[in-house]
Amino acid sequence: MIKFDLKNLGSQNLEGNIGAYIEAVKTRKQGFYKIVDDKKTAKAVLKFAKTARKKYKHFVLLGIGGSSLGPICLEQSFKHLFKEKKLIVLDNIDPVVLAETEEVIDYKTTLFLVVTKSGTTPETMSQYFYFRNKINKKKLDPKKHFVFITDPEKGLLRKIANEEKIPSFEIPENVGGRFSVLTPVGLLPAALLDIKIEKILSGAKKMRDQFLSKNTKTNLPFQLAKIQYDLAKKGKSINVMIPYAQKLSRMADWYRQLLAESIGKKFNLEQEIVNVGITPVNALGVTDQHSQLQLYNEGPNDKLFIFIEVEKLKPILKIPKAHKGNKDLDYLDKNITFNQLLQIEKDATASALTKNNRPNFTIKIDEINEENIGALFMLFEGATAFLGEMFNINTFDQPGVELSKKLTKEALLKL
Repeated sequence: MIKFDLKNLGSQNLEGNIGAYIEAVKTRKQGFYKIVDDKKTAKAVLKFAKTARKKYKHFVLLGIGGSSLGPICLEQSFKHLFKEKKLIVLDNIDPVVLAETEEVIDYKTTLFLVVTKSGTTPETMSQYFYFRNKINKKKLDPKKHFVFITDPEKGLLRKIANEEKIPSFEIPENVGGRFSVLTPVGLLPAALLDIKIEKILSGAKKMRDQFLSKNTKTNLPFQLAKIQYDLAKKGKSINVMIPYAQKLSRMADWYRQLLAESIGKKFNLEQEIVNVGITPVNALGVTDQHSQLQLYNEGPNDKLFIFIEVEKLKPILKIPKAHKGNKDLDYLDKNITFNQLLQIEKDATASALTKNNRPNFTIKIDEINEENIGALFMLFEGATAFLGEMFNINTFDQPGVELSKKLTKEALLKL
C-alpha cells in the first residue's frame, strides 16, 4: 500500500487536465505500462530461474544504466545486506571490477547475464568479449554459461543467440532501458535470487491502473508529476529523494537515472530550444543528515525533497541501557527502539526543512515487500511519463547520451 503525506507542501493544486495527459502518453506508443500484463514472459523467466538456481553459485550481470540499476535495486530491497552475494553486477569497465570478480567466482558454477537492448553498448559488449574469451579458453559450453537479454530481432547478441542457441529473453522494442525494470532486465535477476516476481508485477499492475485513471484524487503518478512540475516552474529544479530505509537506498539510484535521462532535454516537441530538466539527487536517511542537511536547510532554496517512509520497518530492535548516569544521553534512556529513533529523526528532518520554507512531502509504504516495490517502480515511471508531457518534451529519447556513445565509437575506430 502506497500513500502520500503532503502536509509539508502547503497549498498545492493537484488538479489538471489529466485525461489529456493520459491520452498524450498513449500516443507515444510506449510499452512500460503494458508489460505488466505479459504473463507468458513472466512464466518463461520463472521456469528458467528455477532450474538455474540449482545449477549456479553466482550470477554475474554485465550491463550498465537501465540494464543494471533495476536489478541492483531489487537485490538491495530483498536480499541480505552483508551475506555473500549470489548476484554480482558489473556496471563499470574499470579493470579492477573485472579482476576482482574473477577472484570470487568459479567459472564452472557461474552464469553470465548479458544485458543490452542494442547489442552494441561498448561497455557491456567489451565485458562480454572478456568473459566469453575466458569461457572459450576453459572449454566450457557458452550455452550453459550465458543468457542474453536483448532486442527481439536486432543486434549482435540476438544474432549470436540465434546462431549458437544461447538462451535469451527479449526487451520489448517499445520499452526503453530506463523503463525496463519490469521486463526480463529486472525480472530475471530477481527470479534467480528467488524474489517473487509475480507479486512485483501484481503491485505494478495496480499502480498502472491508477496511472490510467482520470481521477486525480487516486492517480498518484499524476499527483507526483504535478507537484514536481509546479515546483520546478517556481525554481525548485532539484529533486532530492531520501528513503528512510537502508533497503531502499538503491531505489533512489534507480530513480536518478529515470528522471535525469527522461526530463533533461534541449528541445521541446516543436524542436524549440528549451533546455529543461529536473536534477535528481539521491540521499539516505539518517546517513545524509550528517552530510547534506546543512546545505538543504540553509543553502539555495531550489529543491523539492521527497521522503520515502516505511511504516512497519522490521525487525523491531530496542536501544538498551548500557551506561547509567550520563545526563548528556538522557534522551536515549526512554526504552525506545531503533525504529522509533529512525522515525523521529525523519520527522524532525522534514519539520526542519518546512521551518526553513523548503518544500517536502513523504511517500509512505506500509512495508518493504514485492508488491510495494513493483508499485513504486510504476509510480515513478508513470509520473515521469506525465512530467514529460507537462514539460512538452520527449520523455523517451536520450540524444545527449547517444552523442557521447557516438563520439566514443569514433575515437575507438581511430585507434
